[in-house]
Amino acid sequence: MKLWKGRLSGSLDKNAARLNQSLAFDRRLAEYDLRGSMAWCRALGRAGLLDTEGVNQINNGLERIAAEVQDDVFVFLDSDEDIHTAVERRLAELVGDVAGKLHTGRSRNDQVSTDLRLWMLDALQRIDELLLALQQTLVDRAESDWGMTLPGYTHLQQAQPVLLSHWWLSHFWAFQRDLARMRQLLDQVRICPLGSGALAGTGFAAIDRFALAEDLGFLKPAPNSIDAVSDRDFAAEFLFCAAMMGVHASRLSEMLILFSTQEFGFIILSDDFSTGSSLMPHKKNPDPLELVRAKSGVLTGSLAGLLATLKGLPSAYDKDLQEDKVPVFTAADSIEMVLSVLSGAIHSLQVNPRRMLRSIDSLAMTTDLADALVERGVPFRQAYSLVGQAVQRAVELGVSLPEMALEEWQALIPNFDKELLQVFDVQRSLARRAAWGGTAPDAVLEQLKLARKTLVETNLTGSE
Repeated sequence: MKLWKGRLSGSLDKNAARLNQSLAFDRRLAEYDLRGSMAWCRALGRAGLLDTEGVNQINNGLERIAAEVQDDVFVFLDSDEDIHTAVERRLAELVGDVAGKLHTGRSRNDQVSTDLRLWMLDALQRIDELLLALQQTLVDRAESDWGMTLPGYTHLQQAQPVLLSHWWLSHFWAFQRDLARMRQLLDQVRICPLGSGALAGTGFAAIDRFALAEDLGFLKPAPNSIDAVSDRDFAAEFLFCAAMMGVHASRLSEMLILFSTQEFGFIILSDDFSTGSSLMPHKKNPDPLELVRAKSGVLTGSLAGLLATLKGLPSAYDKDLQEDKVPVFTAADSIEMVLSVLSGAIHSLQVNPRRMLRSIDSLAMTTDLADALVERGVPFRQAYSLVGQAVQRAVELGVSLPEMALEEWQALIPNFDKELLQVFDVQRSLARRAAWGGTAPDAVLEQLKLARKTLVETNLTGSE
C-alpha cells in the first residue's frame, strides 16, 4: 500500500525504492508514531471530523498495534515504505476502511517530526540519568581518593602537583555543562509540529493544536507550519550535545588509558573493563576506554554530516530530512554506552597513590619557588628567569633542584637561603593553591561540597 498512490501509475524503480525506504531505521519510532496517531485520532474526534464510533474503532486498532509492537510480534512487510505506512497498513487490516480517515488533515511531514521529537524526549531522559550516575561516580571517587596527590600535566608534561580529588572533579564540571546543555535542549524539543500538514497547515481549522500539543506532553504547538516541518535544529543540537559529551568522555578516557600504562602505573583497570591479546599472554588492554575515545570521532562526524545535509536545503520539507534519524539514533545509542562504560570503569579501578606521589618531579614546584621570590620583593618576570636558569644549571649538573648545592643557587640568585628549598615539598605546594577553585585541600573540600550540592539540586530539577 503506497500512501501516495493515485497521481503516479508506474512502479518505483527497484533501487530507487530501496533508497526511498526508511523502515530499516525508523521502525524504532513505532511506539511514538502510535502515540501521535492516537492523539491525532482524539483531535479529529474533538473537531467533529470523526464520530465517536470511528474514534473508538481507530483507537482500539492502534492499541492492538501498540500491543503487537510491545510484544515484538508486529509483522513488517517488504512493501512497507516507512513506519507510518506500516502502521496505517496494519490499521486497515484490523479495522477496515475507517482507517483511511485517520490521516485526515495530516501529512507524514508533520507526523515524522512529531515522532522524532517524542522519541528524543525519552532518549534525553535516559541520557540525563546516565550523566547523573557518571557524575555521582566522579564525586564518589573524589571522596574515596581524598588526600592522594597526582602530578598534573599540561602538554603531557609535568606541570604542578594536584589532588587526585581535584582532578576527578575537573571532569565532573565538564559533564555538568553537558547536562545543562541537554536540559536546555528540552525546550526546543517540546514544540509540537503536528497539525502543520505538509507545509501550509492542516486544512481543518477545527483542529485544536494547543489541545493536541498538551495531549502529547509538548509545551506548545509550532507557530509556523513551514518552519515546523523543516525544523531539524533540535536534531542538530542533540548531535552537538552528544559530540561535546563525547569529547569530554574521550579526554577522560585518554588520561585513564595513559595512567594505566606500565610506564605511569597510577591506576589499575578492573578486568571487567579490560581485554587481552590473541598473541601476547601478558597483555591487559583498555579496549573499552579506547572505544569510548573512538566514539567521540564518530559523534563529531554525525554532527558534521547532518549540518552538511541541512545547509543545502530550500524551505519546507525535503526528503533529505529522512537522513536525520540514523545519526540521531546512532548518537543516542553510542552516548548511552559511553556513559555506562565510563561509570563502571571509574567505579571499579584501583589507584596506586604511592606511585603517583613518587612520580612528582621537583621541577613541578618551580612556580612555587618563583612565587616565594616574589614574596621577597623580586618582580615575577625576574624571578621566573632566575628559576629557569637554576633549572638549566641543575640539568647540566645532572641533579634535581633540591639536590643542587647551596653555592650553585647563590651564584644564580642573590640572598638565596636554605629556607627557600622548602618550596619543594608537595604538601606545601598544594596548600599554596587555596584560592577558590584551586587544588589546596581546603579549596577542594569546598568544591566537593559544591559538587554534592549541585548533584542534589540537579536531581531535584530533573525530577520536576
